[in-house]
Amino acid sequence: MNSVTVRKKYRDFFVARGHTEIPSASLVPENDPSTLFNSSGMQPLVQYFLGEPHPAGKRLVDSQKAIRLQDIDEVGDNRHTTFFEMLGNWSLGDYFKKEQLLWAFLYLTQEIGLDPQKLYVTVFEGNESVPKDKESIEIWKEIFSGVGIQAKEGERIFAYPAKKNWWSRSGEPENMPPGEPGGPDSEIFFDFGEELRLHEQSVWRDEKCHANCDCGRFMEIGNSVFMQYQKTSEGMLEELPQKNVDFGGGLERITAASINNPDVFSTDLFIPSITYLESISSKRYGNDVRTTTSMRIIVDHIRGAVMLLTDGVMPSNKQQGYVLRRLIRRSLMYGRQLGLNQHWEYIGNMVEPYAELYKDAYPQVKEQSKHIADVLEEEARRFGKTLEKGMNEIQKVEQLTGKVAFSLYETYGFPWEMTAEIATQKGQHVDKNEFESEFKKHQELSRTAASGMFKGGLADQSVQTTKLHTAHHLLLAALQQIVDPLIRQRGSNITSQRLRMDINLNRKLTNEEIKKLEELVNANIQKKLDVVRIDMPKEEAERVGAQMEFNHKYPDTVSVYYIGLDKNVPLQDVTHDHYISAEFCGGPHVLNTGDLGHFVIAKQESSGSGIRRIYATLS
Repeated sequence: MNSVTVRKKYRDFFVARGHTEIPSASLVPENDPSTLFNSSGMQPLVQYFLGEPHPAGKRLVDSQKAIRLQDIDEVGDNRHTTFFEMLGNWSLGDYFKKEQLLWAFLYLTQEIGLDPQKLYVTVFEGNESVPKDKESIEIWKEIFSGVGIQAKEGERIFAYPAKKNWWSRSGEPENMPPGEPGGPDSEIFFDFGEELRLHEQSVWRDEKCHANCDCGRFMEIGNSVFMQYQKTSEGMLEELPQKNVDFGGGLERITAASINNPDVFSTDLFIPSITYLESISSKRYGNDVRTTTSMRIIVDHIRGAVMLLTDGVMPSNKQQGYVLRRLIRRSLMYGRQLGLNQHWEYIGNMVEPYAELYKDAYPQVKEQSKHIADVLEEEARRFGKTLEKGMNEIQKVEQLTGKVAFSLYETYGFPWEMTAEIATQKGQHVDKNEFESEFKKHQELSRTAASGMFKGGLADQSVQTTKLHTAHHLLLAALQQIVDPLIRQRGSNITSQRLRMDINLNRKLTNEEIKKLEELVNANIQKKLDVVRIDMPKEEAERVGAQMEFNHKYPDTVSVYYIGLDKNVPLQDVTHDHYISAEFCGGPHVLNTGDLGHFVIAKQESSGSGIRRIYATLS
């Protein structure tokens, strides 16, 4: 069975049982600075577990896009991925354990066709605050009995402590902050066969096997969380006013179970990309451990990068952008092990298999495929040269140290984690504390020189970033003219690839508005307007209507950049009618808009309540 069918059958099964399908949230959480990514299906729904009514009702179903960074170092085995889809069904104070456990079982056995004999389950064994989940044990015994299986505790049903069978975003109960919801869970495992544990290369062959061991025989394919507790400010667990169900089933793993193959990379989710890698590397997946591991890491990381780019993340050295950059860089490093160095275009070519794969579930991937491929290829081209230089230098070093790692970083821009990864392959250990110590020394030396630079959300002062900074001013002016004169900037980030602007707008821009905005900005570019900087008293700048950054304190004398200022009007008589744009700004900017090129709005998205985020490029 392929992933498309697995996803559709899941949705249809729960819709038929009164659930409303809701769309996947973005990978980037809205209004949640505590985490970089949505890493589970429940994360975007926390407020509804706590009692807020969901507009779609009490029964929900979805397939949520998710990324878990803790799995990045485990990618390369047969089951871990950074990006994944979590099939989820939710009861917000409606049904509870009896219905949930039966429905999960029926979906897996009747819809997906899994043999009940190959299913094993786990429950919470209890602690000093929450009793053992005897109710789930009895329900599971009844469910298995219905298909002729006598399910005994310790044989088919296993009880585990909170480390294994308790779920919250923060893990075990003692790690939950005040206000956090959580609860005991019941996991379902698929048995791929005793021979996996007894394989001659298995380190687990002499260990006792059980459902939640690490031998590779069992794979978790579903988890029903009974979200019924909340951490109090006193550190206790108290029952929520409503009992909730939060089910999560990994699409990748269920698909693998449906074809009775423990390797998730042998499913339709990855086969096209692996086939492409085989064709360009002349190596075969599965022939040897090094090739297989490298291919798994590449196809996983590029899939994750594609989905991050689709949701508006761009490569950078901070937060989500840094994770994206790291995924691309690790892909290149492992591509090098396949002999793909200096042929960076393969990274961009890998977008199409995923665009085709997700054309129905996430059509935005296909819609943005050219943009995504361009970004990937540019990032690959840039880092590819750094990678080659760094790898050549590393080969000359007998013992990698923290100082060596920093020297490679400072000289070639070679990332720390790359040096640590290569050291591991060479059987060496690099002291990260030593690297960080060298890095702090470098920061102290450069802090004074860098003071005052790169303000206003600029990543650097390159030619292309400077052009996009000027286009940023033209866009704000166009928004105020075409959409709403009360629009103000609420944040910005400008790199050499694109500009990003947040504005106070509580709706989506229409296609007609986007077209008019592009036409107006390009018209002002074609007019070849002068861009001039004038220092003046802050009160005077406010009088002429110069735009200022939201919630920013300015000195008594400020710099104002004018675009298209009427030179025939004395400065003291200038009003809003005598220029195209005027903003408090420290620069840098081009001298004339004719230098900018062609302006295009790449995408828009919500960036929080009442905030719209716009991405634009120049070509």
